[in-house]
Amino acid sequence: MNAMPESNYIAPLETLSMQDVPRVGGKNASLGEMIGALSGLGVKVPGGFATTAEAFWSTLDHNGLREKIHARLAGLDVSDVAALQAAGQDIRTWVEKATLPAALEQGIRNAYEAMGDHVSVAVRSSATAEDLPDASFAGQQETYLNVRGADDVVSHVKKVFASLYNDRAIAYRVHHGFDHAQVALSAGIQRMVRSDLAASGVIFTLDTESGFREVVFITSSYGLGEMVVQGAVNPDEFYVHKPTRALISKTLGSKAIKLVYGAEGTQGAGTKQVATPEDDRLRFSITDADVRALADMAMTIERHYRRPMDIEWAKDGETGELFIVQARPETVKARSTGLQEKYVLKGTGEVRVTGRAIGQKIGAGRVCVVASPKEMERVQPGDVLVADMTDPDWEPVMKRSAAIITNRGGRTCHAAIVARELGIPAVVGSGNATEVLTAGEEVTVSCAEGDTGKVYAGRLEFDRIEEAESLLPEPPVKIMMNVANPERAFEFAQIPNHGVGLARIEFIINNQIGIHPLAALEISRFASLATPESPGSQARHPLYQGSTDVAPLDKGGVGGILSDEFIAQILAKTAGYADPVAFYVDKLAEGVATLAASFWPKPVIVRMSDFKSNEYAHLLGGKTYEPEEENPMIGFRGASRYVSSVFRPAFELECRALKKVRDDMGLTNVEIMIPFVRTLEEARGVVELLAENGLKRGEGGLRLIMMCEIPSNVLLAEEFLKLFDGFSIGSNDLTQLTLGVDRDSALVAGSFDERNPAVKKLLAEVIAICKRQGKYIGICGQGPSDHPDFAEWLVGQGIESISLNPDTVVATWKRLASFGRATPGFLPDEK
Repeated sequence: MNAMPESNYIAPLETLSMQDVPRVGGKNASLGEMIGALSGLGVKVPGGFATTAEAFWSTLDHNGLREKIHARLAGLDVSDVAALQAAGQDIRTWVEKATLPAALEQGIRNAYEAMGDHVSVAVRSSATAEDLPDASFAGQQETYLNVRGADDVVSHVKKVFASLYNDRAIAYRVHHGFDHAQVALSAGIQRMVRSDLAASGVIFTLDTESGFREVVFITSSYGLGEMVVQGAVNPDEFYVHKPTRALISKTLGSKAIKLVYGAEGTQGAGTKQVATPEDDRLRFSITDADVRALADMAMTIERHYRRPMDIEWAKDGETGELFIVQARPETVKARSTGLQEKYVLKGTGEVRVTGRAIGQKIGAGRVCVVASPKEMERVQPGDVLVADMTDPDWEPVMKRSAAIITNRGGRTCHAAIVARELGIPAVVGSGNATEVLTAGEEVTVSCAEGDTGKVYAGRLEFDRIEEAESLLPEPPVKIMMNVANPERAFEFAQIPNHGVGLARIEFIINNQIGIHPLAALEISRFASLATPESPGSQARHPLYQGSTDVAPLDKGGVGGILSDEFIAQILAKTAGYADPVAFYVDKLAEGVATLAASFWPKPVIVRMSDFKSNEYAHLLGGKTYEPEEENPMIGFRGASRYVSSVFRPAFELECRALKKVRDDMGLTNVEIMIPFVRTLEEARGVVELLAENGLKRGEGGLRLIMMCEIPSNVLLAEEFLKLFDGFSIGSNDLTQLTLGVDRDSALVAGSFDERNPAVKKLLAEVIAICKRQGKYIGICGQGPSDHPDFAEWLVGQGIESISLNPDTVVATWKRLASFGRATPGFLPDEK
């Protein structure tokens, strides 16, 4: 055999582009492409070199392995785990013991030595068929970090070649129809970034669950990136809104372990896992500025490739620089068929385990708890696979599973990526699934209820609905949505809509904050009592031991108001933030920003908090601050609460959050709605209070909307409209207060609804008044969602918008579009 010249075997990364995929695989070609095309645009990529496909084939031929491997794989049944493991082990041993052609080995040594004296490098795999738009070989082959010295580099190149025949890689190629003999491996030798001294992670240029394209999703954890990719840690998570560059959401991960260099300056040092210090776990692993810089690089990469991307990044702890170390096409959402698939849980039950939801699907089956890959053959078709973590070695049996549950891992870990690709629901990062769930028990795994995945006891019924996407005719009225849960906003935003007519922040306060705002203020104000030295008390807050018009926080201190237990719970919940107030404001802002970003630039009407006293009491510390009312529905709620000196400081936290969303994040599509305004004096007080807190009507295009839900709002509509830009009808409260019905009472509430003549008379009157004055008039109550005929009646009255529950939008849209075409004067061009 004629010896190949060294240049046929070695290619510097900076000489490569995407034209070289057949020669060096997708990963290495992409690195070269970014170095050549994007360096001038702020995308930093560590340099290095790659071995070519020719180097791989020459190595096999030099050792007589090509036909030998082909024969060993011929007829292999990859569903037979034992046979797959035996074949893979045989082939890997042959390749690792092989000798490299002399020109190849010398080329590797020369290229490595040109990088510097014993420089630390990563030796990565790049398969020549990988990272194609319709397939992902992510994690199929091996990566070796902190490799030092020419001898070690040569040895690890052979290990990378051998990893083409990992069990998981063999099975993957079979499942996806790739011919083993047509896939070669290129080794990428890339200068290490000292992220062992800082942080690293993964970026997707879309939301991995919903496929929403207007965000960048970033994960981060301390140390080298393999912990995030493998799913060994629960990382920090961040969302950046592409149009505004706003950091709209961040979630603190546990980051329990990290991967660092094995021994500084030692040849063959490799890496080791160590525990992350407690203080580091309780803070974010990168700064907000880092997040925005990473998002900018990710968007630059996406624009260059013109498709969503899956990117790995690393921060150098010595220089503070951010680097991109890999970029490949995102492959799961890219294969969208144009069908909308929706899973709906029909029942509920005991929640056994929760974690991060992957896949927006539902699966059910018998639990199979597996401790290691050696036990994989125990997993039977239709089982729910439960493990500490599922790295790529598990892939041969993941395909059999009805669902997957892991203790560890985040939404960008390899297990999550593969679960999405296989179309299997997964709950990752549960923390304790292997301890809580018992082998053989029946469970239902639901990833269709938002960001939180839930594992229910027993087999619950669920529906799978599939609809072809279609263009809908324009209706004679704006169809908006009622949205409360930011976790589902990306999904809901992809339903046809004209914006959000009611964004309820109670869900954010209850589920993402969970702390009474006055408790947050109290603890933050008396920070010196964060570790109480005196016994706590659960006595009712002194503010409510008389008039509710006493200046707040003037009596007593935390130690005498909140118990030590509540203080400890609140401080634990707000870890990673300066104090509980910062946590409250930031989490509320993030929730609102997620809703606003999802529907940008359409209007998102955010209703300020409308909890009743009994609902506020359920928050951490809530019973300390809330009065006991006989009928909270018509008690201390809405505008009267805001202007009360008791609650005013808490309302001002909401104002701070909304101001941050509009002014700092630039999400000016947020409009503000005030609920339950009984009197003109309350209305003036709230408008003045908003202005004092930087939310002045008209400034920056800010619209103030008032809920119209009390008969007095209709009777004095002209006066109220002098203070507001319009009304949004709350038909639930307007019905109960017009008819004297307690809608919480099953004895009477079922006998009435919004279609009662008295209610409709009030509605017709207020719609007419708003139209005469050129003010906004919409409805966000339950009525139009429940009663399509009522929605048609509202259109006939000339209402501007109808805000519906997401699950009724499409059906109502179609019905009203048909109604408009059949009713002269109601199509937009006929008005």
